[in-house]
Amino acid sequence: MDQPQVDTVILSDLHLGSETSRSREAVRLLRSLRFRRLILLGDIFCDLNFARLKKDHWKFLGYVRKLSNPKRGLEVVWVEGNHDTGLTQVMSHLVGVRVYHEYRWDYGGLHHLAVHGHQFDRFAVNNALLSTAGQLFYLQLQKLDIGQKRITRFVDRLNTRWLRLSSKVAAGALSHARFRGASRIFCGHTHQAMERHEGGISYYNCGAWTTARPTYITVGEKGVQIRTYDGEKPEQRASLLIDHPTAEDQLNPV
Repeated sequence: MDQPQVDTVILSDLHLGSETSRSREAVRLLRSLRFRRLILLGDIFCDLNFARLKKDHWKFLGYVRKLSNPKRGLEVVWVEGNHDTGLTQVMSHLVGVRVYHEYRWDYGGLHHLAVHGHQFDRFAVNNALLSTAGQLFYLQLQKLDIGQKRITRFVDRLNTRWLRLSSKVAAGALSHARFRGASRIFCGHTHQAMERHEGGISYYNCGAWTTARPTYITVGEKGVQIRTYDGEKPEQRASLLIDHPTAEDQLNPV
């Protein structure tokens, strides 16, 4: 039975060109869904080196180009991430989609906002050279980490926790949404799917497609749902991803 149509599907952080990218699974997911709008929420590429792209990575880009064909009547949006910087014009021509720094749309009487989230990561913003060096090290680690890339993915999770990225990006995003008059804001960047609600504003992070169980978001008549892709059966897991503020969060509210 066909999946019911949703308004919007959001994917983030595929990191095409990396050893951990799950681009083949991402194509399978998109083929299985019916939607009106697709938002690629940043860091679709690992870096500017196209020589790293594998066959499956090119297939993903080819499928996105197919979806962006005007005859399909779909809206395909690319929101620039920190790893995508410098690719805006290239991507517009390569896959036929518009690239934004920030994308806004209305659905169900609510104002929605999509931004990658690195803007709220002060460490990355203030330590650009160190972040670049870390990214290069991470790419080399992926090549050495054979098999299921368990060490690489552990380092990724450890990095997120050490920098407290999830809570920092959530706080910055909620503040930005309030300033922009949005009811819902969507981010990526942290590689950790989660949601948080505060002061009538909802924040959602759609996770990444470099993990063992990649996640994505759907927006439709049933609201916003954070889902995980597990083989051929995408599953909702929103109830497992609701963020609970830490003691430090409570002492430093948004």
